[in-house]
Amino acid sequence: MVQPVRDIPLIDWSRCVELREEVGREDFAEVVELFLAEAGADLAALDPSLPPAALRAALHGLKGSALNLGFAAFADLCREFEQASRHDGLAKKALQTCFDASKAELEAALTRAAVA
Repeated sequence: MVQPVRDIPLIDWSRCVELREEVGREDFAEVVELFLAEAGADLAALDPSLPPAALRAALHGLKGSALNLGFAAFADLCREFEQASRHDGLAKKALQTCFDASKAELEAALTRAAVA
C-alpha cells in the first residue's frame, strides 16, 4: 500500500488563504462546502473496474480540485495513483483515509477561525 503524505502536509494553508482572498470569506465557505461534497461523491464513485483511462481521468479531476483548495496530501496521493493507473481496495482506502483526515483538519481550522 502506498503511504500517504510522506513530507507533505494535509493542508496547504497558504493556498487556502490565497483562495479565500480571491473569492472572499462567504464565497470561500461555499467553495469549501461544494468541494467537500463533490470530492466525497467522486471518491465514493471510484470503481476498480473502471478502464485505466477513465480511472486516470477521475483521479486527475480529484487531484485538480484538491490542489485548488489546498488538500496537498490528498492531491499527491491522487497523482501517485493516477500515474500508476492503480485503483484497488487499498488505494481507495488510502485515498478515503487521507481525504477524511484533510477534511477534519480543514473543518477544525474553519471552526476555530469562526469562533476566534
